[in-house]
Amino acid sequence: MLQTLYDYFWWERLWLPVNLTWADLEDRDGRVYAKASDLYITLPLALLFLIIRYFFELYVATPLAALLNIKEKTRLRAPPNATLEHFYLTSGKQPKQSGLSGRQVERWFRRRRNQDRPSLLKKFREASWRFTFYLIAFIAGMAVIVDKPWFYDMKKVWEGYPIQSTIPSQYWYYMIELSFYWSLLFSIASDVKRKDFKEQIIHHVATIILISFSWFANYIRAGTLIMALHDSSDYLLESAKMFNYAGWKNTCNNIFIVFAIVFIITRLVILPFWILHCTLVYPLDLYPAFFGYYFFNCMMGVLQLLHIFWAYLILRMAHKFITGKELGGIARPETLGQDSTNRKTQFLRKRQFKKVWEEGCPLKKTSSAFNGPTATEQLLAFHTAHLVVVVPSKFCPSPDSSEEKEKDGV
Repeated sequence: MLQTLYDYFWWERLWLPVNLTWADLEDRDGRVYAKASDLYITLPLALLFLIIRYFFELYVATPLAALLNIKEKTRLRAPPNATLEHFYLTSGKQPKQSGLSGRQVERWFRRRRNQDRPSLLKKFREASWRFTFYLIAFIAGMAVIVDKPWFYDMKKVWEGYPIQSTIPSQYWYYMIELSFYWSLLFSIASDVKRKDFKEQIIHHVATIILISFSWFANYIRAGTLIMALHDSSDYLLESAKMFNYAGWKNTCNNIFIVFAIVFIITRLVILPFWILHCTLVYPLDLYPAFFGYYFFNCMMGVLQLLHIFWAYLILRMAHKFITGKELGGIARPETLGQDSTNRKTQFLRKRQFKKVWEEGCPLKKTSSAFNGPTATEQLLAFHTAHLVVVVPSKFCPSPDSSEEKEKDGV
């Protein structure tokens, strides 16, 4: 049974053009051809990448963060409570009965949410690792393909296909890129979870499948072009994140604009109108379409749809801070798509503010009735600074509750 499935999976008619077999791609006369067995090394290399990443974040990214004054903040931990923990993990809603007052429940949930929030230092270390890899990979990729004739003439990508031998630089470029994406897939559960978490998983899986297929089906020339194209903008995004976490807003905004331009040109212009055209049209001049041809181009279509989705988010964010709607510099890249949530929050705060204004709410007394701020000024100051959540007077917090929230980072 297993042997039958194995034989069917590696059937030449699936992966190779008509009248060609795997025997045509065996090494001979000093020429080396790509083999599926070459990809086995990528799994141990992926584990090696995880080890290298650990030491990089510990001995390179962390000292760099300290130089930029990015530090791990101490957060108050929520006391153990089985009932609240169950509701937090299952539905995230506050239970009606927990043995605590409403204010204590609110404080517990606030602290518990803070525990799960990734720290600024963790985000900076992740961005530093990816920036370093993408930059090195882009430089290495350009060194591999810049002297090749198919870099300048796309028709030469298919010259002699599939009897195209490989060279060591192509081999290591492929193995390192594939190993890195395996490592990203292995660590995605422990990495910072962003809004596009599902899209990231789809992207990593599609990339791994594309790289693997293009290797054993000998789409290597097209594969090297595609990988270098993707690496050309990724390091710019990660560097923008690093400067954003460090508080360098102007530098972050300028790099993000450059990233947006490079992303649009490479992913929405060069990729579909040059490379996809190369993989869709030119092969049909040499041989009839086969399963591998459709499979490769379908996976490329999945990546292109993801690029369009990300381009929409990037352009929307760029438009906001260019037109001045995004105050305080560019938002973190992983917060793209939170606009509707922010608008709902602002609406609720305004409604609560109006209700408190009508009902009245006792505020902290000032040291001087004449020199201190009025009750209205205090209420406006608290609402603007987001130190407390404005609620009706019967639930109004005690004078020290705002200090509690400041400690919790709210």
